[in-house]
Amino acid sequence: MNGPEIHVEFAPELHLFVPQARRAGAAPAPVDGVSTLGHVVESLGVPLTEVGALVVDGREVPVSYQPAAGDRVTVRPVERPQRVPGAPLRFLLDVHLGTLARRLRLLGVDTAYESTDIGDPALAARSAAERRVLLSRDRGLLRRRELWAGAYVYSTRPDEQLRDTLDRFRPGLRPWTRCTACNGLLREATKDEVADQLAHGTQRTYDVFAQCRECGRAYWKGAHHEQLEAIVERALAEFSRG
Repeated sequence: MNGPEIHVEFAPELHLFVPQARRAGAAPAPVDGVSTLGHVVESLGVPLTEVGALVVDGREVPVSYQPAAGDRVTVRPVERPQRVPGAPLRFLLDVHLGTLARRLRLLGVDTAYESTDIGDPALAARSAAERRVLLSRDRGLLRRRELWAGAYVYSTRPDEQLRDTLDRFRPGLRPWTRCTACNGLLREATKDEVADQLAHGTQRTYDVFAQCRECGRAYWKGAHHEQLEAIVERALAEFSRG
């Protein structure tokens, strides 16, 4: 390399984002005297949504810090549970995370989800407008400057995605209170109120129903209830804040 350099070491939790050569310890990186440390870290592959403390020669610095030649930088992961400014904690998921969206809604977590690809600019803008944490596996999306807050989803398996999201953010859980289809709140409903959505066998077998206040969808303890109940019980056992 030509020109001034700093040495950057990434925590093991961030090795997924960097080339193999940068996983063994501090490695050199060029600096231009103008770019911020946040820009340098992102240029090396790590979205700032995944970065916790930035430590330069033993002292913590902001992402706006301008590194100087010879600096030794340690990049740490986000601390867990991650505290997000503002309340309540709300999420926005991109088009590839439909199963995770439904499971978060099942647990009563306010979760917006785009079932069609509306494009990165629109997703980032919605995150900012509604103050939602954007969850995505798209590193480029998570680097957009207009994003309010975001987090990388590390796994492709829905069970692991849910566990990691709950471990990272520890949202309050209120199972069975949201529509898994549209995120609306549920209310108790009589059989007559939802009769037009029920097959004859369901009308004869079930007596307890709920209905979404937004889209009108009816819910009851049907064939898949045991599977859903297992997801809820596991989440409550591991992550409920009481």
